[in-house]
Amino acid sequence: MITRELIQRINELSRKQRAEGLTPGEKEEQQKLRNLYLKGIRAKVADALESHGIKPVKKHNNSCRCGHCATEKRWKNN
Repeated sequence: MITRELIQRINELSRKQRAEGLTPGEKEEQQKLRNLYLKGIRAKVADALESHGIKPVKKHNNSCRCGHCATEKRWKNN
């Protein structure tokens, strides 16, 4: 979930990175926070698409090599 505190911390780390650099621990924290933020954005986009009748396409599985799954669009209008 995206919170004001999450965005503030991401921005703090970004400013510090540009100004003086980050420690390895801060770099790791920054990456985790960015991934959390992106996960939240993706969930919001998926919810918005689904609320308009656009559902995600189901894949066979991660190791499927049928050729169809690799070229199939991620979303389709149902």
